[in-house]
Amino acid sequence: MKTTAIALVLLLIGPAVAGCFGDDAPRTVKGESVFDDLCEMGIVQTTWYHFANATDATNISTVINGTEVLVDNNAPFCAQGTYYGIGMTTFEPTIGITSTNNLYISSWGNGQNGATAIVQCSGLIGLSEESNYACADVYDPPTVPVANSNDPYVYVDPWTDRIMKFDMHALLGMTVEWSDDDGGSWSPPSVATGWSVQDHQTIASSPYNALAHETTWVFCVNGNYPHPICSTSQDGGLTWGPEVSGAPIDCNSGGLTGHMIGANDGNFYRGNPGCSGEGYSIYRSKNGGLTWTEHPLPTETTGTAATWNAEEAQIHPDEENNLHAMWMGVDNLPYYSYSRDEGDTWSDPMMIAPPAGLIGTGFPALAAGSEGRGAFAYLGDTGNDTWNGYISVITDAFNQNPLITTVQINEIGDPLDTTADCGYNRCGGFGDFIDILVDQYGRPWFGLSHNIVDEGIFATFTIGPSLRNDMGPLDPMPFGGNLTLSI
Repeated sequence: MKTTAIALVLLLIGPAVAGCFGDDAPRTVKGESVFDDLCEMGIVQTTWYHFANATDATNISTVINGTEVLVDNNAPFCAQGTYYGIGMTTFEPTIGITSTNNLYISSWGNGQNGATAIVQCSGLIGLSEESNYACADVYDPPTVPVANSNDPYVYVDPWTDRIMKFDMHALLGMTVEWSDDDGGSWSPPSVATGWSVQDHQTIASSPYNALAHETTWVFCVNGNYPHPICSTSQDGGLTWGPEVSGAPIDCNSGGLTGHMIGANDGNFYRGNPGCSGEGYSIYRSKNGGLTWTEHPLPTETTGTAATWNAEEAQIHPDEENNLHAMWMGVDNLPYYSYSRDEGDTWSDPMMIAPPAGLIGTGFPALAAGSEGRGAFAYLGDTGNDTWNGYISVITDAFNQNPLITTVQINEIGDPLDTTADCGYNRCGGFGDFIDILVDQYGRPWFGLSHNIVDEGIFATFTIGPSLRNDMGPLDPMPFGGNLTLSI
């Protein structure tokens, strides 16, 4: 078993709870402002507080009609981003989090006999200046390891903590293995194949009534068909039903699909090009993946990005089953909309990139926490193909003027990629997609790759607002960055 233990260099500067820290020079905030004393050492250059359309909240009046809008859940918190290396490569990383505070990320080809590794990073959640974290492959099957997957995939059921390892094999079929003890032991592989071509898979669970398990499982593949093809398991992944259309039967949406997700009410959702072949839609199943309905996103004014794989829309429900959606517009910038009625209607779209001079973005990923709180992950180009990682969070999405807090997770001078058009094409460890989730304490975890050194990383907020439970600050974490890279 390959293990990488990484001791963090302590870079906390100043009181951990009271102020922002790091080496970036603070920006000046003019006049009286709610931001004046937000961070003891000032707002660092890689953090932005803004409204929609890259409107800098620190340079305008936040009093509207005589009322300060940045209060209660819409109030700002001192924030800064960073990342931590996993000590292995990754490709098309998917991630998972168990209730025991372990993080998981897929790692193509780094397991036993070249199998897909399921990398467990323990100690990152709750990391303090006195502690270390360790990342190791915990995929140790009872028989011969399943051959390396063309598209590696890991998913953790948030209702049962089951870790699902989901492998696609040369477009021919799928194998499914799982662990119910944080990777300590694994089931033998079950076979999940059908009549369609198996490619670009996604898998999720929900508490929809299952016959022989606590949760229902559904996977979808592109199927090389006019629309995705999906299959359901009623027994936790042991057996799978026949493949069915993942959209209305007269839909012509194309096969590629965004990450599927299950909601607390049992519904399943995923993003996809619209049935008309234009715009993006969210597809909903209310019966465990057997049938799907289309719910178009409001892309008429934003358009859609012209990326090589028809950049999928991303969707995630919050704890109260409100839906939060993200996609890239024709201007290659990220847009956001929400639905409070299971996708039947959507709010007007907002462009959520910060006032950071981004000339393009790509690889959208989205997660939600408590009601009205969400985290949006993506790559952005600040010029000359300097691709950085960004996390934008909204803590009061249904406010008429929601504040967006955006952090760049890599420091200036430490780009994640410098390949031409990386955000619009498959590149390095990003592959076709990246992933983000919110842990039980409200901290977002962004799984992606540092392509310059070809190492998987987990990115997050060292300090910032919690996306779960009562509104408040996250517990501070030590700064990571390229000192944690080991490849």
